[in-house]
Amino acid sequence: MAGRAPVRAVYPGTFDPVTPGHLDVVDRARGLFDEVVVLVAVNGDKQPGSGEEQRAAAVRAALPAGWTSVTVAAWRGLTADYCRRHGAGVIIRGVRNTTDLQAEQRLAAMNQSLGVPTVFLPARPELAATSSTAARTRGRTPA
Repeated sequence: MAGRAPVRAVYPGTFDPVTPGHLDVVDRARGLFDEVVVLVAVNGDKQPGSGEEQRAAAVRAALPAGWTSVTVAAWRGLTADYCRRHGAGVIIRGVRNTTDLQAEQRLAAMNQSLGVPTVFLPARPELAATSSTAARTRGRTPA
């Protein structure tokens, strides 16, 4: 579309650790939006194994070099605040199942009320079973 302003999307999460499902969502978002910011966020309900800067570095390391329209940022605060401060017009959320969708719809309604719409990208069936929690748990060895 000629004259269309570039659209920056934000994909927030704890990414503890980043999974193939996360990377798939980022890859598909790259095809929909001009820029994608993977926003490594602090979530008070979760206890990540490392700080947000370490997780952001891990996400950067996992991104293919050719994904030049993707950047990574660490953020403490509301995703909608980040979007407003950095000119992002939409939030991306991956959903694996109906439980995810129900929780995400509540967040989407809140973000919409703050002026930022959400786009849901369903997980590919072969990736839907893996959560960061499951990946983190598999990575631990029994004591």
